[in-house]
Amino acid sequence: MPLRLFLTSGDLMADRRFEFARDLQLKGDLPAAADLIEQAIELAPDFTSAWFTLGEIRQQLGERDKAIAAFREARRCDPGDQHGARLHLIRLGDTEMAEMPKAYVQALFDQYAPRFEHTLVNDLGYRAPSLIFKAVLAARGAANKPALFKRAVDLGCGTGLAAAAFARQVDHFIGIDLSPGMIKEARATALYAELEVADMIEGLRSKADASANLVVAADAFVYLSDLAPVLTEARRVLVSGGVLAFTLETHDGSGIVLGEGLRYAHAAEYVRGALAKAGLKLLTLEPASPRIENNEPVRGIVVVAEKT
Repeated sequence: MPLRLFLTSGDLMADRRFEFARDLQLKGDLPAAADLIEQAIELAPDFTSAWFTLGEIRQQLGERDKAIAAFREARRCDPGDQHGARLHLIRLGDTEMAEMPKAYVQALFDQYAPRFEHTLVNDLGYRAPSLIFKAVLAARGAANKPALFKRAVDLGCGTGLAAAAFARQVDHFIGIDLSPGMIKEARATALYAELEVADMIEGLRSKADASANLVVAADAFVYLSDLAPVLTEARRVLVSGGVLAFTLETHDGSGIVLGEGLRYAHAAEYVRGALAKAGLKLLTLEPASPRIENNEPVRGIVVVAEKT
């Protein structure tokens, strides 16, 4: 998991009490941790990290209403919501489904960037890029088309694992990621002809019509609730016969849910409908686990679609 975000209160005593409280929380002494956090908040009433952590502790204690109140305060103190308090409010049923705060996603991956690849590959058995690569090769082979692409866009490119998987198949790779830290790591690979700090939809909107032969998103759409905007933009950017390939987390119900790991899971039927509405032809939709979490395979799907 990424390093924990901490925003100082500006009050040394409040920060120290917060640190002691976090230690107690990790040791399982939740009531004592909550008491210390509240002392820190008395010293610094706009201490975002303290309010957010108090929300977590109240949630762990099963005190839903108090958890909601604390997460609301965390959002008040930081309207950009770098901690992702709104996601916890969604999970608690206090807020309707919504997109993730951009500041949260950026902060999350900026912290994660230096050890992202090592953690994913060595600790979590990450294989989303290889799943996408194999699915694209299979789909192109079934259609008697070459799996070679002049220009490709890698959405949520991270450190460049998808570009590495497709390196021999793509002449010109464009990487887009919201995290400057991830873009820095991706640049060091020398796999990309272009790199851009932007969210996925903004990045696609900056590209010309019919300017890409392939668009890939390895484990990136799990940070989007509504897939319609990104699918619509991907179709616009693709040439006729161009390919879109991505992985998602999924669930047995309908529509979209926000999972315990604070990533969106999309039902297969939702994905089929969203692709159809975007005017993309579904070629592949198969169950495939992108990684391990809590010693269990994460339920996922790999999808390949085509612009006809």
